[in-house]
Amino acid sequence: MASGGEVVPAAAGLRNGVRAAWRGLPRSRRLRIGGCAVYLVFLTLLFAQPLARLMLYAIRKDLHSHILLVPLITAYLLYLQRERLPAAGRTSIPGTVLAGATGLAALAASLLWRGLSLNDGLALTALAFVALLAAGGFLFLGGRWMAAAAFPAAFLVFMIPLPDAAVDQLEKASTLASAEAAALYFKASGTPVARDGVVFQLPGIAIRVGQECSGIRSSWVLFITSLLASHLFLRTRWRRIALVAFVIPLGILRNGFRILVIGLLCVHIGPHMIDSIIHRRGGPLFFALSLVPLGLLLVWLRRQERRLRLPAVEKA
Repeated sequence: MASGGEVVPAAAGLRNGVRAAWRGLPRSRRLRIGGCAVYLVFLTLLFAQPLARLMLYAIRKDLHSHILLVPLITAYLLYLQRERLPAAGRTSIPGTVLAGATGLAALAASLLWRGLSLNDGLALTALAFVALLAAGGFLFLGGRWMAAAAFPAAFLVFMIPLPDAAVDQLEKASTLASAEAAALYFKASGTPVARDGVVFQLPGIAIRVGQECSGIRSSWVLFITSLLASHLFLRTRWRRIALVAFVIPLGILRNGFRILVIGLLCVHIGPHMIDSIIHRRGGPLFFALSLVPLGLLLVWLRRQERRLRLPAVEKA
Protein backbone atom coordinates (compact mmCIF):
# COMPACT_ATOMS: atom_id res chain seq x y z
CA MET A 1 0.00 0.00 0.00
CA ALA A 2 1.17 3.52 -0.75
CA SER A 3 1.13 6.21 1.97
CA GLY A 4 -2.09 7.67 0.53
CA GLY A 5 -3.89 4.32 0.63
CA GLU A 6 -3.44 3.60 -3.10
CA VAL A 7 -2.21 0.26 -4.32
CA VAL A 8 1.19 0.52 -5.98
CA PRO A 9 0.90 -0.82 -9.57
CA ALA A 10 2.56 -4.19 -10.13
CA ALA A 11 4.82 -2.78 -12.86
CA ALA A 12 6.03 0.00 -10.58
CA GLY A 13 6.67 -2.50 -7.81
CA LEU A 14 8.66 -4.69 -10.17
CA ARG A 15 10.75 -1.73 -11.30
CA ASN A 16 11.43 -0.74 -7.71
CA GLY A 17 12.44 -4.30 -6.89
CA VAL A 18 14.83 -4.44 -9.85
CA ARG A 19 16.35 -1.10 -8.89
CA ALA A 20 16.80 -2.22 -5.30
CA ALA A 21 18.44 -5.47 -6.42
CA TRP A 22 20.71 -3.56 -8.80
CA ARG A 23 21.78 -1.11 -6.11
CA GLY A 24 22.42 -3.96 -3.74
CA LEU A 25 25.07 -5.44 -6.03
CA PRO A 26 28.73 -4.64 -5.33
CA ARG A 27 30.04 -1.76 -7.44
CA SER A 28 32.55 -3.98 -9.27
CA ARG A 29 29.78 -6.36 -10.33
CA ARG A 30 27.56 -3.53 -11.54
CA LEU A 31 30.45 -2.20 -13.62
CA ARG A 32 30.97 -5.62 -15.21
CA ILE A 33 27.29 -6.14 -16.02
CA GLY A 34 26.90 -2.58 -17.28
CA GLY A 35 30.06 -2.86 -19.37
CA CYS A 36 28.84 -6.13 -20.88
CA ALA A 37 25.50 -4.53 -21.79
CA VAL A 38 27.20 -1.55 -23.44
CA TYR A 39 29.59 -3.88 -25.30
CA LEU A 40 26.69 -6.00 -26.56
CA VAL A 41 24.82 -2.95 -27.86
CA PHE A 42 27.96 -1.53 -29.50
CA LEU A 43 28.86 -4.85 -31.14
CA THR A 44 25.32 -5.33 -32.45
CA LEU A 45 25.28 -1.81 -33.92
CA LEU A 46 28.70 -2.40 -35.47
CA PHE A 47 27.43 -5.57 -37.17
CA ALA A 48 23.91 -4.27 -37.82
CA GLN A 49 24.20 -4.21 -41.62
CA PRO A 50 25.79 -7.66 -42.09
CA LEU A 51 23.42 -9.16 -39.50
CA ALA A 52 20.44 -7.73 -41.42
CA ARG A 53 21.84 -9.26 -44.62
CA LEU A 54 22.26 -12.57 -42.81
CA MET A 55 18.63 -12.57 -41.66
CA LEU A 56 17.35 -11.73 -45.14
CA TYR A 57 19.55 -14.48 -46.57
CA ALA A 58 18.16 -16.95 -44.01
CA ILE A 59 14.60 -16.08 -45.04
CA ARG A 60 15.40 -16.88 -48.69
CA LYS A 61 17.44 -20.06 -48.08
CA ASP A 62 15.61 -23.06 -46.63
CA LEU A 63 18.85 -24.63 -45.41
CA HIS A 64 19.58 -21.64 -43.18
CA SER A 65 16.07 -20.60 -42.14
CA HIS A 66 16.75 -21.82 -38.58
CA ILE A 67 19.23 -18.94 -38.12
CA LEU A 68 16.32 -16.60 -37.41
CA LEU A 69 15.46 -18.57 -34.27
CA VAL A 70 18.96 -19.13 -32.88
CA PRO A 71 19.29 -15.83 -30.92
CA LEU A 72 15.80 -16.31 -29.45
CA ILE A 73 16.54 -19.90 -28.41
CA THR A 74 19.84 -18.80 -26.84
CA ALA A 75 18.08 -16.09 -24.85
CA TYR A 76 15.46 -18.60 -23.70
CA LEU A 77 18.12 -21.12 -22.60
CA LEU A 78 19.89 -18.43 -20.58
CA TYR A 79 16.58 -17.47 -19.01
CA LEU A 80 15.91 -21.08 -18.00
CA GLN A 81 19.20 -21.40 -16.15
CA ARG A 82 19.38 -17.82 -14.85
CA GLU A 83 19.32 -18.97 -11.21
CA ARG A 84 22.20 -21.39 -11.74
CA LEU A 85 24.51 -18.86 -13.39
CA PRO A 86 27.27 -17.55 -11.11
CA ALA A 87 27.85 -13.89 -10.50
CA ALA A 88 30.01 -11.96 -12.95
CA GLY A 89 33.60 -12.60 -11.91
CA ARG A 90 37.21 -12.15 -12.84
CA THR A 91 38.12 -11.74 -16.50
CA SER A 92 39.38 -14.84 -18.32
CA ILE A 93 42.36 -13.52 -20.26
CA PRO A 94 42.96 -16.73 -22.30
CA GLY A 95 39.29 -16.94 -23.27
CA THR A 96 39.13 -13.25 -24.18
CA VAL A 97 42.29 -13.39 -26.27
CA LEU A 98 41.40 -16.63 -28.08
CA ALA A 99 37.82 -15.63 -28.87
CA GLY A 100 38.82 -12.07 -29.77
CA ALA A 101 41.61 -13.23 -32.09
CA THR A 102 39.24 -15.68 -33.80
CA GLY A 103 36.66 -12.96 -34.30
CA LEU A 104 39.12 -10.41 -35.67
CA ALA A 105 40.70 -12.99 -38.00
CA ALA A 106 37.27 -14.00 -39.36
CA LEU A 107 36.29 -10.34 -39.80
CA ALA A 108 39.54 -9.58 -41.66
CA ALA A 109 39.04 -12.62 -43.89
CA SER A 110 35.48 -11.58 -44.75
CA LEU A 111 36.69 -8.11 -45.76
CA LEU A 112 39.92 -9.04 -47.57
CA TRP A 113 39.25 -12.47 -49.09
CA ARG A 114 38.23 -11.89 -52.70
CA GLY A 115 36.00 -14.23 -54.64
CA LEU A 116 33.95 -15.39 -51.68
CA SER A 117 30.38 -16.45 -52.36
CA LEU A 118 27.60 -14.62 -50.55
CA ASN A 119 27.09 -17.64 -48.31
CA ASP A 120 30.75 -17.97 -47.32
CA GLY A 121 31.12 -14.22 -46.80
CA LEU A 122 28.15 -14.20 -44.43
CA ALA A 123 29.51 -17.29 -42.69
CA LEU A 124 32.79 -15.51 -41.90
CA THR A 125 30.94 -12.39 -40.75
CA ALA A 126 28.65 -14.42 -38.50
CA LEU A 127 31.68 -16.27 -37.09
CA ALA A 128 33.30 -12.92 -36.34
CA PHE A 129 30.19 -11.67 -34.53
CA VAL A 130 29.75 -14.84 -32.45
CA ALA A 131 33.45 -14.99 -31.53
CA LEU A 132 33.61 -11.31 -30.54
CA LEU A 133 30.42 -11.78 -28.53
CA ALA A 134 32.09 -14.65 -26.67
CA ALA A 135 35.17 -12.47 -26.13
CA GLY A 136 32.96 -9.90 -24.44
CA GLY A 137 31.52 -12.60 -22.19
CA PHE A 138 34.97 -13.75 -21.11
CA LEU A 139 36.08 -10.13 -20.61
CA PHE A 140 33.15 -8.79 -18.58
CA LEU A 141 31.44 -11.84 -17.05
CA GLY A 142 34.45 -14.09 -16.54
CA GLY A 143 35.43 -17.67 -17.20
CA ARG A 144 33.17 -19.22 -14.53
CA TRP A 145 30.09 -17.54 -15.94
CA MET A 146 30.95 -18.55 -19.50
CA ALA A 147 31.57 -22.15 -18.39
CA ALA A 148 28.17 -22.26 -16.69
CA ALA A 149 26.52 -20.83 -19.82
CA ALA A 150 28.56 -23.02 -22.17
CA PHE A 151 25.64 -24.62 -24.03
CA PRO A 152 23.63 -21.43 -24.71
CA ALA A 153 26.82 -19.62 -25.72
CA ALA A 154 27.93 -22.46 -27.99
CA PHE A 155 24.45 -22.71 -29.51
CA LEU A 156 25.07 -19.34 -31.18
CA VAL A 157 27.39 -21.23 -33.55
CA PHE A 158 24.25 -22.23 -35.45
CA MET A 159 23.92 -18.59 -36.52
CA ILE A 160 26.82 -19.32 -38.87
CA PRO A 161 25.72 -20.62 -42.30
CA LEU A 162 27.33 -23.87 -43.35
CA PRO A 163 30.15 -23.13 -45.85
CA ASP A 164 29.47 -24.04 -49.48
CA ALA A 165 32.15 -26.74 -49.48
CA ALA A 166 30.68 -28.38 -46.36
CA VAL A 167 27.17 -28.30 -47.83
CA ASP A 168 28.42 -29.90 -51.06
CA GLN A 169 30.20 -32.73 -49.26
CA LEU A 170 27.28 -33.36 -46.91
CA GLU A 171 24.84 -33.44 -49.81
CA LYS A 172 26.98 -35.94 -51.73
CA ALA A 173 27.38 -38.21 -48.70
CA SER A 174 23.67 -37.99 -47.84
CA THR A 175 22.68 -38.70 -51.46
CA LEU A 176 24.76 -41.88 -51.62
CA ALA A 177 23.63 -43.08 -48.19
CA SER A 178 19.97 -42.34 -48.99
CA ALA A 179 20.26 -44.28 -52.26
CA GLU A 180 21.59 -47.28 -50.32
CA ALA A 181 18.68 -47.05 -47.89
CA ALA A 182 16.18 -46.70 -50.74
CA ALA A 183 17.62 -49.79 -52.43
CA LEU A 184 17.00 -51.80 -49.25
CA TYR A 185 13.45 -50.46 -49.02
CA PHE A 186 12.68 -51.32 -52.66
CA LYS A 187 14.05 -54.81 -52.15
CA ALA A 188 11.99 -55.30 -48.98
CA SER A 189 8.83 -54.06 -50.75
CA GLY A 190 9.29 -56.55 -53.60
CA THR A 191 9.34 -53.79 -56.22
CA PRO A 192 11.25 -54.75 -59.41
CA VAL A 193 14.17 -52.34 -59.65
CA ALA A 194 17.49 -52.07 -61.49
CA ARG A 195 20.00 -49.77 -59.88
CA ASP A 196 22.98 -47.94 -61.31
CA GLY A 197 24.53 -45.82 -58.56
CA VAL A 198 21.94 -43.21 -57.64
CA VAL A 199 19.65 -44.07 -60.58
CA PHE A 200 16.74 -46.47 -60.00
CA GLN A 201 15.00 -48.02 -62.98
CA LEU A 202 11.47 -48.82 -61.87
CA PRO A 203 8.56 -50.15 -63.97
CA GLY A 204 7.62 -47.23 -66.20
CA ILE A 205 10.06 -44.65 -64.85
CA ALA A 206 13.69 -44.02 -63.97
CA ILE A 207 14.42 -42.04 -60.80
CA ARG A 208 17.72 -40.31 -60.14
CA VAL A 209 18.53 -39.27 -56.58
CA GLY A 210 20.10 -35.83 -57.02
CA GLN A 211 21.94 -33.71 -54.45
CA GLU A 212 18.90 -31.48 -54.19
CA CYS A 213 17.06 -34.56 -52.86
CA SER A 214 19.68 -35.28 -50.21
CA GLY A 215 17.46 -34.11 -47.35
CA ILE A 216 20.36 -32.19 -45.84
CA ARG A 217 18.13 -29.38 -44.56
CA SER A 218 15.81 -31.74 -42.65
CA SER A 219 18.79 -33.65 -41.28
CA TRP A 220 20.52 -30.45 -40.15
CA VAL A 221 17.39 -29.21 -38.36
CA LEU A 222 16.90 -32.66 -36.86
CA PHE A 223 20.48 -32.54 -35.56
CA ILE A 224 19.90 -29.14 -33.94
CA THR A 225 16.61 -30.38 -32.47
CA SER A 226 18.31 -33.43 -30.96
CA LEU A 227 21.00 -31.24 -29.39
CA LEU A 228 18.37 -29.04 -27.76
CA ALA A 229 16.34 -32.01 -26.57
CA SER A 230 19.38 -33.77 -25.11
CA HIS A 231 20.39 -30.61 -23.23
CA LEU A 232 16.92 -29.90 -21.87
CA PHE A 233 15.73 -33.39 -20.98
CA LEU A 234 18.77 -35.63 -20.40
CA ARG A 235 21.49 -35.44 -17.76
CA THR A 236 24.02 -38.20 -18.48
CA ARG A 237 26.59 -37.52 -21.15
CA TRP A 238 26.43 -40.87 -22.94
CA ARG A 239 22.65 -40.66 -23.30
CA ARG A 240 22.95 -37.20 -24.78
CA ILE A 241 25.53 -38.48 -27.25
CA ALA A 242 23.33 -41.49 -28.09
CA LEU A 243 20.34 -39.26 -28.88
CA VAL A 244 22.35 -36.93 -31.13
CA ALA A 245 24.17 -39.80 -32.86
CA PHE A 246 20.82 -41.46 -33.60
CA VAL A 247 20.05 -38.56 -35.94
CA ILE A 248 22.58 -39.79 -38.54
CA PRO A 249 20.98 -43.18 -39.35
CA LEU A 250 17.53 -41.68 -38.76
CA GLY A 251 18.10 -38.98 -41.38
CA ILE A 252 19.39 -41.52 -43.90
CA LEU A 253 16.51 -43.94 -43.32
CA ARG A 254 13.95 -41.12 -43.49
CA ASN A 255 15.29 -39.87 -46.81
CA GLY A 256 15.48 -43.39 -48.22
CA PHE A 257 11.85 -43.91 -47.17
CA ARG A 258 10.88 -40.69 -48.96
CA ILE A 259 12.53 -42.00 -52.15
CA LEU A 260 10.63 -45.29 -51.73
CA VAL A 261 7.28 -43.50 -51.34
CA ILE A 262 7.84 -41.33 -54.41
CA GLY A 263 8.97 -44.36 -56.43
CA LEU A 264 5.96 -46.44 -55.44
CA LEU A 265 3.60 -43.57 -56.26
CA CYS A 266 5.17 -43.32 -59.73
CA VAL A 267 4.86 -47.08 -60.27
CA HIS A 268 1.32 -47.59 -58.99
CA ILE A 269 -0.34 -44.26 -59.85
CA GLY A 270 1.70 -42.84 -62.70
CA PRO A 271 5.01 -41.22 -63.66
CA HIS A 272 3.43 -37.79 -63.19
CA MET A 273 3.73 -38.32 -59.42
CA ILE A 274 7.39 -37.37 -59.75
CA ASP A 275 6.11 -33.78 -59.93
CA SER A 276 3.57 -34.21 -57.13
CA ILE A 277 3.46 -32.17 -53.94
CA ILE A 278 4.83 -35.20 -52.07
CA HIS A 279 8.06 -34.79 -54.01
CA ARG A 280 8.22 -31.01 -54.29
CA ARG A 281 6.87 -30.02 -50.86
CA GLY A 282 6.86 -33.22 -48.86
CA GLY A 283 9.95 -32.48 -46.79
CA PRO A 284 8.11 -31.15 -43.71
CA LEU A 285 5.86 -34.22 -43.65
CA PHE A 286 8.77 -36.68 -43.63
CA PHE A 287 10.62 -34.47 -41.12
CA ALA A 288 7.60 -34.68 -38.80
CA LEU A 289 7.56 -38.46 -39.21
CA SER A 290 11.24 -38.65 -38.25
CA LEU A 291 10.45 -36.83 -35.00
CA VAL A 292 8.40 -39.85 -33.86
CA PRO A 293 11.31 -42.31 -33.42
CA LEU A 294 13.51 -39.51 -32.10
CA GLY A 295 10.87 -38.66 -29.51
CA LEU A 296 10.40 -42.31 -28.55
CA LEU A 297 14.14 -42.73 -28.01
CA LEU A 298 14.21 -39.55 -25.93
CA VAL A 299 11.35 -40.81 -23.73
CA TRP A 300 13.08 -44.18 -23.26
CA LEU A 301 16.42 -42.59 -22.33
CA ARG A 302 14.71 -40.20 -19.93
CA ARG A 303 12.88 -43.05 -18.21
CA GLN A 304 16.15 -44.94 -17.84
CA GLU A 305 17.69 -41.93 -16.13
CA ARG A 306 14.75 -41.64 -13.74
CA ARG A 307 14.96 -45.32 -12.82
CA LEU A 308 18.65 -44.95 -12.00
CA ARG A 309 18.03 -41.84 -9.89
CA LEU A 310 15.20 -43.33 -7.85
CA PRO A 311 17.35 -45.93 -5.98
CA ALA A 312 19.92 -43.25 -5.22
CA VAL A 313 17.20 -41.02 -3.71
CA GLU A 314 15.77 -43.90 -1.66
CA LYS A 315 19.22 -44.75 -0.25
CA ALA A 316 19.77 -41.13 0.74
